[in-house]
Amino acid sequence: MFKKVLVANRGEIALHIVRTLKEMQIASVAVYSQADHNSLHVQLADEAVCIGGNRAQDSYLNMQNVMSAALGTGCDAIHPGYGFLSENSQFAEMCEACGITFIGPSSQVIALMGDKSQAKLSMQQAVVPLIPGSDGPVQDLAQAQAVAQDIGYPVLLKAVAGGGGKGIRRVESEAQLNQLYPQAQAESAAAFGNQALYLEKIMTNVKHIEVQIFRDQQGHGVYFPERDCSLQRFKQKVLEETPSTLLTTEERQKLGAIALQAAEQINYVNTGTVEFLMDQAHQFYFLEMNTRIQVEHPITEMVTGIDLIREQINVAQGHPLSFEQSQLTPNGFAIECRLNAENPEQHFAPSAGTIDYLYLPIGNLGVRIDSHLFSGYTISPFYDAMIGKLITWGPTRAIAIAKMQRLLNELIVTGIKTNQAFQQTLLIDPTFEASQVTTDYLSQKLTD
Repeated sequence: MFKKVLVANRGEIALHIVRTLKEMQIASVAVYSQADHNSLHVQLADEAVCIGGNRAQDSYLNMQNVMSAALGTGCDAIHPGYGFLSENSQFAEMCEACGITFIGPSSQVIALMGDKSQAKLSMQQAVVPLIPGSDGPVQDLAQAQAVAQDIGYPVLLKAVAGGGGKGIRRVESEAQLNQLYPQAQAESAAAFGNQALYLEKIMTNVKHIEVQIFRDQQGHGVYFPERDCSLQRFKQKVLEETPSTLLTTEERQKLGAIALQAAEQINYVNTGTVEFLMDQAHQFYFLEMNTRIQVEHPITEMVTGIDLIREQINVAQGHPLSFEQSQLTPNGFAIECRLNAENPEQHFAPSAGTIDYLYLPIGNLGVRIDSHLFSGYTISPFYDAMIGKLITWGPTRAIAIAKMQRLLNELIVTGIKTNQAFQQTLLIDPTFEASQVTTDYLSQKLTD
């Protein structure tokens, strides 16, 4: 059993992990930047260590400082949450070398799935359906031209070591490919120290469907009901729901089996998410695998009753999964709206400042709010804009939506701007109500 776990994150996910550790009677150590000195996860953890300045690269992304905090406080394990170091294979390898358990998959698996080209090859070996494109990195512009001509324009140039939207270019023609290829190479080299690119077909009029999987160290694996994450603003998820109303039971089972097959191919341990694009004919294509807990995991917890953070910790300790596949049939529907400190009326500009007043309308059955906010808390400009997650559950999708509408109507956050009204508008959008939103729907709507 772990005696002490360091939480290498901030905000609502750090708070979630600290609370779970307390429930499991495991001591917790919070790390924090100077900007986060009065954060709730710092106040509630058993110990807290300042690991650097305000910027993420000086604190939460500083591997040496995080590891020093873990070693100095005698931690058995580190939970990385999501973002920051959660998918950093070098940090996971550092944990392994220092004899500290990284609560997640192995460094080798993280590295494999972080290399988009190698990930694609692994999925090909697992007979997972792939988006048409190059077999691995293209060697030069000439090969890129040949692949693009074969699969047809438009295509996407993507950095092999990519992330955060860097090294990606949409290409509509060969003339544009000639122009954008060296640009994408240069950006990829600057961002990742690797200029290798691969190329894939741009899928249009598709939905973003993802499947969370879980495997223990004994090799037992399960898949969870799919999540529909199609409502996105320029590749950033805005609202998620589970399960999809469009999938049949047979399609759900087939997709789950594919996701689990992908995890077994790479001997994945702990939880992760296999992301797919689904076309109008309900054909699925592998997009990527996230080797961590997802932001939207609470909706999966709501329809299955499984505490995913607790299960992560238990599996990392070597325990088998505490549930079987037969227990994961979705019960009802759940929706998550991301509450962001941003101003939709000013092109979603970040909104920093102090919370003057806060009212979180929790209490009814099927309503959950994951947030680290409190009155008097200061939102800093140094981190991601997300300040909370609003989650509702209902026996039907319509009831879950109605609960979310009520929650958004009652929520009060003053002192900063949020996307609260924007989320309210989305919930009454006819295309969303009909479950017909595609990945480019919202971006097109905002640019019209």
